Amino acid sequence: MPPERRRRVRPDRKTQVRPDRRAGARWGGPPRKAAPSCQRKSLAWPRAAAAAISVAAEEEERLRRRNRLTLEADKPAVERRLEELVFGDLEDDEDALLRRLRVPRVQVQEDSDDSEVEKEAKDNFLPQKKPVWLDEEDEDEEMVDMMNNRFRKDMMKNASENQLSKDELQKRLKEEFQHAMGGVPAWAEANKWKTPSDDESEEDEDDLLQRTGNFISTSTSLPKGILKMKNCQHANAERPTTARVSSVQFHPRAQVVMVAGLDNAVSLFQVDGKTNPKIQSIYLEKFPIFKACFSANGEEVLATSTHSKILYVYDMLAGKLIPVHQVRGLKEKIVRSFEVAPDGSFLLINGVAGYLHLLSMKTKELIGSMKINGRIAASTFSSDSKKVYASSGDGDVYVWDVNSRKCLNRFVDEGSLYGLSIATSRNGQYVACGSNCGVVNIYNQDSCLQETNPKPIKAVMNLVTGVTSLTFNPTTEILAIASANMKEAVRLVHLPSFTVFSNFPVVKKKNISLIHTMDFSPRSGYFALGNEKGKALMYRLHHYPDF
Repeated sequence: MPPERRRRVRPDRKTQVRPDRRAGARWGGPPRKAAPSCQRKSLAWPRAAAAAISVAAEEEERLRRRNRLTLEADKPAVERRLEELVFGDLEDDEDALLRRLRVPRVQVQEDSDDSEVEKEAKDNFLPQKKPVWLDEEDEDEEMVDMMNNRFRKDMMKNASENQLSKDELQKRLKEEFQHAMGGVPAWAEANKWKTPSDDESEEDEDDLLQRTGNFISTSTSLPKGILKMKNCQHANAERPTTARVSSVQFHPRAQVVMVAGLDNAVSLFQVDGKTNPKIQSIYLEKFPIFKACFSANGEEVLATSTHSKILYVYDMLAGKLIPVHQVRGLKEKIVRSFEVAPDGSFLLINGVAGYLHLLSMKTKELIGSMKINGRIAASTFSSDSKKVYASSGDGDVYVWDVNSRKCLNRFVDEGSLYGLSIATSRNGQYVACGSNCGVVNIYNQDSCLQETNPKPIKAVMNLVTGVTSLTFNPTTEILAIASANMKEAVRLVHLPSFTVFSNFPVVKKKNISLIHTMDFSPRSGYFALGNEKGKALMYRLHHYPDF
């Protein structure tokens, strides 16, 4: 260190004279002129007032803290903890409490929702209200009868579901609706009108791109193109016959199939897809069966012959065979073709000379008759059993009201010289008409009720001979069409695309032959056909999980 710096002596702070700022003196400069006495007094008064206010505020704050500490010492620990959760730790700054109280309620609710500790505190300390009184009937779950309603019968999966709770019925209705619509429609989606923020949507997209997996869910509707199916054991394998199978039908409530033919026998088989064991066979002497059919409730079997006016009724519960020799008022010499109403209330017999006879299903007595021009080629009920569709020999289709027995409409089946078959869909949407030229016209049912020359939605031209059989499956996703005049002449049409499944039938195997009757099981799990060789062919449709 240089000697000059060591010899330097710092001035004594105590002895150093501080310049008088009020006099205007500055460091290292000449003193300013003193201000007048009146000006000095006016400047000193605000400073003194500010100092007094500051001292009073500090004293007030000190007293407030002391009082708060005194109150906090008297409070229980639980109460102090709850105040911390609600108001926060605000011992040093009460203005923060006021700022938090000014925040909108929505933010406070969002903060409280995100706080698990606060939820726990609410559960522990907030009192729960109890009901004033309890009704025992509210606790009992109300059951809905499925048997006495024709619309609920189709939703039963097995015979034990005589009653369902309201929740189960609601679920079943949703399933039926989604089957008919091919999934949940856009207008029925619960989150359709919710618009998430841009930040949330970007986060979802980023999360989607960062994961791998199967993002395509399986649709509940039947896909078009290829129908996944398996060839099962013949339904009547335990009772083989060479006579033509004229009727094959699945039981509406049990896993049973009926096979009847020209061998004078009606046989019942248990459907398992493997052996299909025989349950019972009913032999009708000198009675080659033209048609056999279950009643709507499945308790009876009705059968007609090719050359007899007798109608046989087999009571399955009592095990009795009841012949109906004569229907009062019915003058038909031969009773062959008939239809059973879906609700089980009526029996429709196709007579000669264009007459349709409506009988009571319970008493088998004639209610009334309806007449069309020409001969009757085929007839069927609508899905609600309120209308009758009759196809005539001249290509016209008549629509009758069951209750009043009046003709509601008459329309021309486009391109048909004379009709051979007719069918209506279970959901009441379609009417299919088969003609002698092999064309199947599919109409909208509403247009058939209002127009005299309705345009078909689709004309299926995959057959070249007369269409003798038409059948919709219960879910209205498949239309089976067949001709008894040509071997392997059977097709399955997908709805609503109106395209034919390409993998059925397998033409190379040539095992189907001439088809005279067809039917789907109540849940579309099985499909059966009867041919002229006495075989009831049966297929398992994998898309449908139930029988």
